[in-house]
Amino acid sequence: MTPHNEAKKGEIAKTVLMAGDPLRVKYIAENFLDDYKLVNSVREMYCYTGHYKGKEISVMAHGMGIPSMGIYSYELYHFYDVENIIRIGSCGTFSEEVGLFDIILSDKAYTESNYAYSFDGEKCNITYADSGLNNIIKETAKDNDTKIVIGTTLCNECFDPYVPDKDGILKRAPKDLNIIASEMEAFALFYNAKRENKKAACLLTVVDVPKKQKSISTKERQTSLNNMIKLALDTAIKL
Repeated sequence: MTPHNEAKKGEIAKTVLMAGDPLRVKYIAENFLDDYKLVNSVREMYCYTGHYKGKEISVMAHGMGIPSMGIYSYELYHFYDVENIIRIGSCGTFSEEVGLFDIILSDKAYTESNYAYSFDGEKCNITYADSGLNNIIKETAKDNDTKIVIGTTLCNECFDPYVPDKDGILKRAPKDLNIIASEMEAFALFYNAKRENKKAACLLTVVDVPKKQKSISTKERQTSLNNMIKLALDTAIKL
């Protein structure tokens, strides 16, 4: 056990789906898993372990922001022997070609955060998803006839709809990155996976299009991301 996780070793599966919202995690367990059990409720960061199509899988909340994801993913990799984490989150998009409810697969995450420097003294602002895991997600998306958009994501320390100068973020980023979406956790997940020699991926559903002032409701953010959830689960059973 850790200060943030009361699960006993062995109660968390080798593959974990992580979402920011604890209620989304509860929704996934109740609607997709068989024989699920709540193994962590510390700080209401729920973790459930159950079975999907016969495969043991855990789903766990990671909260909001790089520090929160940094804590929970590190503990899963380092103390609970988790091998694979797939983040299933929400994002805003900067691209005119991506709309509400579209699914994005991040191949790398760029941040202005000093997470890596604070952790290891490393000046690192770009981290990468595991290419092998991403390839399995791509194959599964094709099998499921699920359209995904693949690209670079911004891992922001601020909720981008509240940022006064949204274009300023992109202007400061390296010009060759072609950032298509913004979220708040993938950098820490990818960095921890690399550090612990584990695997990580990040799937995102678009819930905000700031330039068009479009967004989905709070309830929809919890329960209307089923295509992404099923894609992640169908990937997990192959790992």
